[in-house]
Parts: sequence; C-alpha cells; structure tokens
Amino acid sequence: MDNSENSNTDRAEEIKLLANEAFKAHKFSHAVELYTQAIELNPDNAVYWANRAFAHSKLEEYGSAIQDATKAIEIDPGYSKGYYRRGAAYLSMGKFKEALKDFQQVKRIRPNDPDATKKLKECEKAVMKLKFEEAIAVQDHERRSVAESIDYHSIVVGSEYTGARIEGDVVTLDFIKKMMDDFKNQKSLHKRYAFQIVLQAREMLRALPTLVDITVPDGHHFTVCGDVHGQFYDLLNIFELNGLPSDENPYLFNGDFVDRGSFSVEIILTLFAFKCMSPSAIHLARGNHESKSMNKIYGFEGEVKSKLSDTFVELFAEAFCCLPLAHVINEKIFVVHGGLFSVDGVKLSDIRAIDRFCEPPEEGLMCELLWSDPQPNLGRGPSKRGVGLSFGADVTKRFLQENGLELVVRSHEVKDEGYEIEHDSKLITVFSAPNYCDQMGNKGAFLKFKAPEMKPEAISFSAVPHPDVKPMAYANNFLRMFS
Repeated sequence: MDNSENSNTDRAEEIKLLANEAFKAHKFSHAVELYTQAIELNPDNAVYWANRAFAHSKLEEYGSAIQDATKAIEIDPGYSKGYYRRGAAYLSMGKFKEALKDFQQVKRIRPNDPDATKKLKECEKAVMKLKFEEAIAVQDHERRSVAESIDYHSIVVGSEYTGARIEGDVVTLDFIKKMMDDFKNQKSLHKRYAFQIVLQAREMLRALPTLVDITVPDGHHFTVCGDVHGQFYDLLNIFELNGLPSDENPYLFNGDFVDRGSFSVEIILTLFAFKCMSPSAIHLARGNHESKSMNKIYGFEGEVKSKLSDTFVELFAEAFCCLPLAHVINEKIFVVHGGLFSVDGVKLSDIRAIDRFCEPPEEGLMCELLWSDPQPNLGRGPSKRGVGLSFGADVTKRFLQENGLELVVRSHEVKDEGYEIEHDSKLITVFSAPNYCDQMGNKGAFLKFKAPEMKPEAISFSAVPHPDVKPMAYANNFLRMFS
C-alpha cells in the first residue's frame, strides 16, 4: 500500500466518524453525503456501504438501502450486518419473503446471537401469517363490501357515554369541535358515530372522479397540506394557525393521513367528519400510505384494531380505495401525493380514466402518482424508495406544457422547512408533519393560494407537544424491533 492509499484510508475513516456523528444527531441526509465521501476514498470497505444503507433506511429510501447493503455483501460475504440491513429494508417495503432469506443468512453467520434469533423468529411468523392470509383471501371481485353489511342506526349508544354525539344523520361543526376536543383529551368516539362518519365519507368519495377539478373564485383563498401521518396534535395546530375547514376556508389534504404517528384514527375521523359536514370545505387525496400493505406494517391497522375493531380495518381499506388520486386547482395547479410518470405524453384525461377502486398496483400510472419523487438531474432515474421513479425538471416542464398547467404541488417527502421549491420553481413539495416521527427535527408547512393569481405562499410551523405515545406504537412487531 503506498502513502496516498494510506492517507485515503485514514481520511475515509475520519469522514466515517463524522458521518456517524451526523447519524446520531438524526441528520440522515448529511450522513448519506459523508458516507458517500468515505466510499469514494475507500470503496472496498463494507462497513461504509452498510452504514449508508442504514442512513438511507432512515430517510425511507429503501431501494437505495437495498443496493448499498447488497454492495456490502459483495465486498464481504461474511459480513452479517450487510444481510441485516438489507433484510430490514426489505421488511420496510413489505417484502417479507426476501427479508426472511437475509435473516436466515444472519443466523448462519452468527448462530449464537440472541438478537438475530429473535428477529428471524419474528420474520418467520410474519411470512407464515402472510401465506395464511393469501390462502384464505377472497378474490376482489367475489368479495362483498363490508360497508354494505353495517347498519350504524341499530347500534345503541348507552347513557354512560359522555362523548360527542351526532343527532340524526347530519355531521355538524359543533359535533366535530366536541369530537376534536375529546380526542385532544385522549377520549374516544363511540363506534356508532365512527361507523357513520366513515360510511358517509366513503359514499361521498366514491361518487367523485379520479381527478377532481377545484375552482377557487377570485378574491378567495385555498390551503394545501401535505402528509400529516397520524400527528393529530400538529393537525390541531394547523387549524389553530389557519382556521377550521369551511366553505370560505377550504383545504386539500394531499395523502398520507395515517401510519407512523400513533394518533391516525383521530386524524382520519376528523378529516372524514369535515368531508361529511361540507364536501367543498375539505378535499382528500390518496397517498401511498392509504393502502392495506402499508397500514399492516406502519401502525394504522394495529391502531384501528386497538381503538375501534377489526371490522373498521376492512371499512377504512374500502374507503381509502375511493379516494381521488389527483386534483387540479383553477386549471393551473396539479396536486398529487407522489409525482409524475415513467413515460411522456400522459394527459389529464389518462389520469381521469384510471380505475382507482383497488389497492395500489406495483407499477403503472396509479403507482407512479402515489410513489414517485423529483430528482435534481434531468431525465428519469430509478426510485430511491424501490417503487415508482425519480423525475427531473424537464419531465415536470413537459407535463405542465402538454396539459396547459403552471405548477406541480406534491408531498411524500420530509423537508427541513416543511416545503421545498424545485424544478425551476415549477414544482413544490409540501410536508405537514413537523418533527416527523418525533426525531427528524423538521418543520411542517402548508401552502396558501389566493385567486386569481394563485401564487403559492408557504407557511412553516414547528411541532407541538403530544401525549407520551411514541410514533409506531401500533406498528408491526418487528418494524419496532428495527427502529
């Protein structure tokens, strides 16, 4: 080894230590940059690749994490952490069978490690459960809607119940205020009213087109919020800062209402209740987390079973399949949870024609609307997440031109200030869950538009305290083991 190689190796180690510090401080993007520098100086060190894989996982970039962990394994096939990191990333994507193979490998390399044994057992249990569920699953076209089997009128509300009540069939603002106040004090809503809200919201959503056109009259304003991810107390803060949804103060919540944060039931019942109260006061779009596979892993399913019942798990899944996939405001602004497409020439009419009443597929327009992300480079690239794709400013510009639009607004990614303007100001990301998962230290934001100019004004806000229930408290057992 000559001196320059020696000094590169030493310098790489120094940078790795800085990267580790950044990681400990929850500065995961910075950690990725530093591990990348270390890798450039010494690409044959498996530890750097495995560490970068872990940082990617923290950023929910599971596709990149799998690539890095695979590289670590190629460099050192006996390095158990490479398999461990890759297995954890597969798990986070819901790819249990691939994860199982990696944990079996960890166990082969470290047969006496109790942690490896425990994780392998959990993974085996999940795969068995999955196989069982697949075996008993009814084909979608044969399945009867659970919504049709529920008659909430027949559910009796006893006199001992002191919470919010809906008189008759109409959800009023007074009811919603009382319900939100009860939720704030960690009281629950009677199942009868929860059924009523979800069933009524489902009916309303089901009647909407896949792409919804919104008109904001001159002199009026409109607010767009990004992911709220079960952070109910931060949602209350948005309403404090910006007013409750009403016909004069309309909102669009752009997907990912649930999962991760442990107050997802409170959020979804609140948003659905506003939809019932006034369909034009609140618009709701589907995110990638309004899906069974995500809800199973990231906490919503567990939370619903704990706070409501198993029947509600199915009911919410049906309601989520009715959510529109995109909105166009004043024929200028295209709003979608994830992003744009793997092919050019997609017209708004193609989006309108998507049959959205299903679980999101693994590819195609619907998948890309929910999962894609912008990238700084031109053209298109693979997704960091392992689903969807990354698209550049040229893709954004062409899509807008071909459809006579001016701006893309999307969510789906944590941003330090709660928002970020990219692609020559033609694309804005807005994310409304501050200090995401109680650890990212980011601000949240919402965007305000006033007609006729419809220029976006971003308003950032910080996290507020919440009761001591940790994020992911209801998540899949072994995801908690890895967090």
